[in-house]
Amino acid sequence: MAIAPLITKDASTDIASELAAVTLGLHHCTVQVRSSHSGGGSGVIWHSDGLIITNAHVAQDERVTVELSDGRVIDAVRTSVDPRRDLAVLRIEATDLPVVTVGDSDALRVGELVLAMGNPQGVVGALTTGIIHGIDPTDAQNRQRWVMADVRVAPGNSGGPLANARGQVIGINTMIAGGLAFAVPSNEVERFLKGGSRPYFGVTLRPLQVLLENKRILGLLVLEVASGSLAMAAGLMLGDVLIGACGQRFNTPDDLVNVLENAEPGESLPLEFLRKGKLYHRNAIARSSFDIIGKIAEV
Repeated sequence: MAIAPLITKDASTDIASELAAVTLGLHHCTVQVRSSHSGGGSGVIWHSDGLIITNAHVAQDERVTVELSDGRVIDAVRTSVDPRRDLAVLRIEATDLPVVTVGDSDALRVGELVLAMGNPQGVVGALTTGIIHGIDPTDAQNRQRWVMADVRVAPGNSGGPLANARGQVIGINTMIAGGLAFAVPSNEVERFLKGGSRPYFGVTLRPLQVLLENKRILGLLVLEVASGSLAMAAGLMLGDVLIGACGQRFNTPDDLVNVLENAEPGESLPLEFLRKGKLYHRNAIARSSFDIIGKIAEV
């Protein structure tokens, strides 16, 4: 007895056509961002009057260049930045640009199909597909939330869109951890645009597992310290691995930022980190705008 196919040939053709249309729409709204510090990444045209959303670690300079999908290369100015969310706003002199349709990231479901668009490793307009792995719950302490997707991304995808099957952007691709893509939820982007920027600490971190006292713990590897930044004034160096603050080891990549944001001026902030395999403590003093002073003492 013949078994009827679950998807007919006509239905398969329709799905392929719809996916191609969604891909083309995302491509038109995705830009290449080039910076002298970060090298490059992606961005998303959020408003037709030239407002582009990207990652803070992609747009580290005040001025960057943006290449649109039609090949135009335009100078852009960074008008707002929020390192906690890893978001930045770029402005270009252009009008009537194609814009994304913004979806509701709070309505996402685990297992939902998603698409990641970007420019990974020099490949322009690359698309990968996957599913939603998980969504962080709302946190009363205002910690960063993430959309986690089982989708293949690579350097160059940062700042690009994560969209649902209808082509609605539900996140901004930001980093890779544990084989998963982490994206800033679209609703968090909208809150960022309404609320402005936050103080800039000036350090780029990457989560990783480190071995300490025969146990694997979460560490935050310092990838870059911005010249003249407060992080540089605090004495942090490239290659340091932050592992704790205020007597608590890190459980999530956002714990350090939460400690800094919740600190009162004059409060002592014990920081704990590894440098070349040695454990160090810093008794830092929080001041306004995350100004931190203190001395490094080897343990």
